Amino acid sequence: MSRHEPRARSGSNRTSLYDEITGKILAELEAGRLPWVQPWGTAAAKAPLTMPKNAATGRGYSGVNVLILWGAVVQHGFPCQSWLTFRQALSLGGHVRRGEHGTTVVYADRFIPDDEKRRASETGEDAQPIPFLKRFAVFNASQCEGLPDDLAVVAPPPEPGLIEPRVEALIKASGIDFRIGGDRAFYVPAADYVQVPPPQVFFEPINWHRTALHECSHASGAPHRLNRDLSGSFGSKKYAFEELVAEISAAFCCAALGIVPTVRHADYIGSWAEVLREDNRAIVRAASQASKAADFLLGLLPADDQSVSVASRDDVDEMTAAV
Repeated sequence: MSRHEPRARSGSNRTSLYDEITGKILAELEAGRLPWVQPWGTAAAKAPLTMPKNAATGRGYSGVNVLILWGAVVQHGFPCQSWLTFRQALSLGGHVRRGEHGTTVVYADRFIPDDEKRRASETGEDAQPIPFLKRFAVFNASQCEGLPDDLAVVAPPPEPGLIEPRVEALIKASGIDFRIGGDRAFYVPAADYVQVPPPQVFFEPINWHRTALHECSHASGAPHRLNRDLSGSFGSKKYAFEELVAEISAAFCCAALGIVPTVRHADYIGSWAEVLREDNRAIVRAASQASKAADFLLGLLPADDQSVSVASRDDVDEMTAAV
């Protein structure tokens, strides 16, 4: 999250900023989206059909900023078209929610340097202004807390009936900061929150549950929960091992709750295979930690909703100790 508005940039930096903006638009086109056509009505877009505006000043954004902000609304599933800088949120008595990331927009203007003013004065010619771009970060109002009631945004709940009641009860009982929105599923250890796209954007909504439980399984490893090693960076063996734990835990939870997804996660199969080939004990250790993660999550359910333990922990722990 950016807390400061960067200063104006010039020269090669200004050129790179144009390249950066163009790259974003090209990425939209390559993904089959036309960023200047409002894609409302899709499951991922929840904001009203309107132009983006600054929530503090009421001014509308223009030019390429409209395309950038429309793209952010669709990408992240934001429910409104109102935006604020970090400082504007503070000035209104609110704040940007921890762990949120801003969207970079640009401000274009012209200025006349002092040297140019002196040159024009000496020669009698007109002073030539120099164009500049300044980048700064804005946050959707739904990324903020504590704003005045007329600015506060509550994300619309998922369509009724798409989330199994026991999974919904488990998430609520876990106390995990669980956010629904965007187009990616992930857990952020540093900020201790989970985000999962809404179930209606999945080809088959039943598969949402496996993804949600996968991310909750990651969250179970936080220091104040089961205290697993979550320090692995993307692509590392530690990262692959933790992904394996979360995937097996999600499978255990789904089985215990009688949920039958139609697909399995396959994103990390290659890295999982590498881990298992290099360490024949890895699957036993991963299954043991997955059982503990699943039992931790399932144990949070109200008594009427609890299922049997997903594994005989004594047996698994004995196997782990033996190797």
